[in-house]
Amino acid sequence: MTGVVLIASIGWLDAIGRSLREGFFMFWETLWPLILGFTLSGAVQAFVSRDSMTAKMGDHGPVAVARASCYGMASSSCSYAASAMAKSLFMKGADFVAASVFMVASTNLVVELGIVLVVLMGWQFAASEFVGGVVMIALLALVGGFWLRGKLVVEARQRLTSEADRELGHAPSKSAALQHEPWSKKLRSRGGWADAASYTMADLTMLRRELMIGFTVAGFLAVVVPVQAWNAVFIHGHGGWTTLENVAVGPLIALVSFVCSIGNVPLAAALWKGGISFGGVVSFIFADLISLPLLLIYRRYYGMRLMLRMLVIFWAVMSAAGLVTELIFRAAGLVPATRPTQVAPPHFSWGYTTYLNIAFLLLFAGLYWASRNRARLGGDEGYALDLVCGMQVETANAPASALRAGKRFYFCSDRCRMRFEADPERYPAKEAKRERPVEPVSVAVSFGRTHKN
Repeated sequence: MTGVVLIASIGWLDAIGRSLREGFFMFWETLWPLILGFTLSGAVQAFVSRDSMTAKMGDHGPVAVARASCYGMASSSCSYAASAMAKSLFMKGADFVAASVFMVASTNLVVELGIVLVVLMGWQFAASEFVGGVVMIALLALVGGFWLRGKLVVEARQRLTSEADRELGHAPSKSAALQHEPWSKKLRSRGGWADAASYTMADLTMLRRELMIGFTVAGFLAVVVPVQAWNAVFIHGHGGWTTLENVAVGPLIALVSFVCSIGNVPLAAALWKGGISFGGVVSFIFADLISLPLLLIYRRYYGMRLMLRMLVIFWAVMSAAGLVTELIFRAAGLVPATRPTQVAPPHFSWGYTTYLNIAFLLLFAGLYWASRNRARLGGDEGYALDLVCGMQVETANAPASALRAGKRFYFCSDRCRMRFEADPERYPAKEAKRERPVEPVSVAVSFGRTHKN
């Protein structure tokens, strides 16, 4: 009996070891794309002005939706930060549908996601993400115009505005001064590049949990879960019914996986290896905005009834976008005909991936140095780090803040602020900003527009 238990233990230990190895090599394959993507994202966040965001998103017409999509593409890929920014845009006068489009674009049309998809799954999946993203945004603008409106939206805006009047004490919204300078001056600014490096490091720090969970769980799914289990979840051999079931189940897996943003990509690779359809993979990746933690955040922001309406609508448009994307790619003959027998290489080898990883690790070291010395390089003006998740935020545009011992702390979202307020001693106070008195500003909101008095 003891021998049977020992053999079973050895079997599980071997499975755990192989799963962790699989997860590590998935990470190794995507290391340089991650650094490249976050570097580009940091530069965009540091140099692109946000002043015009709320002013040009007052409805959900085609122009406003296009602007919201472009603003989302220029923002951080973190789902939590995207939800907080969408809330801030909505609170300051943006249309609720346009703010939702911003959130979708921020998490699905960003450059780092596309790069990681190319390396880990192939260019077809990266192309499908952008094609499907456009489809999903169009569907969201159309469906949301009918169902994300009315009394629930008005009440949500009023509640957020009243909470902001009580809780936020920082100055009126304005972007960092460098963002208004000509591009020739921006690109020559040492301080601007130091701030861009800080954005890169902060975003990587903020998403480290999602990335670690994503690669670890994907390794276990790829190694431990047998093919029979995947066949039980995703039906096969029923033509159109197979595609319909897969695109509907994909978001369900994302809802219960608790993994957001880029952490979904290694999971998607494991699901693709396990048998989910092309459209199912696309809908799964889109569904990072309906994971359970984010649903709880939506309930906190907008109330239970509007959160449930968002869940149903998001699920529907994500599944529909996955279905439409698969139909488009099948018609064009672009759906991969074979599935990988392994997601990551079985062992370390010298090749272009290794050399690129070494080169980008050197770049990463330079970014780390620049972020640590940003004040000496002329950066850090108007910025603070979220003490909870590590994200860099503009102090004037921070979605949330808290005052403690005469110092103002800034956060990327209410989620981080509440975690800080629940246990402030857990987080160091080195990034706090001394509170300065500001002139009071009254804000009146009426029918989706913001007026300052």
